[in-house]
Amino acid sequence: MPTQAEENKAIIRRYNQEGIAQGNAATLRELLSPGFINHSAPAGADNGPAGMLYTFLQVLRPAFADLQVEVYDQVAEADKVTTRKALKGTHTGELLGIAPTGQAVVINVIDIYRLHEGKLVEHWGVNTLPAVLAQLATH
Repeated sequence: MPTQAEENKAIIRRYNQEGIAQGNAATLRELLSPGFINHSAPAGADNGPAGMLYTFLQVLRPAFADLQVEVYDQVAEADKVTTRKALKGTHTGELLGIAPTGQAVVINVIDIYRLHEGKLVEHWGVNTLPAVLAQLATH
């Protein structure tokens, strides 16, 4: 029988593959708790489930039609899962005002999610999106 930590890691893997990589809105809605809080949301941005849906479905997927998520490491303890991963794709659509460059892009990410009853309730994270944007803007 899987431990709670193993179950939580499987939920986060599903979130990354079905929700982010495949752009499955139903999976994202299913796994994000209605009270979800993204503690890493930019100032002024929606820090709830709608903000995550917007980021993945309206910002990243249109910019990277071939978006993939590669999970390098996952560590789980109690109700939290930490994931070191990369979002990879080809810049084929506008990304936050930057016209398509055709460049291969890698956004490195470290996320911590807190789960409760199989749903994501809190997120903290760091990523290299600002550096990627700066690089794309010079091409």
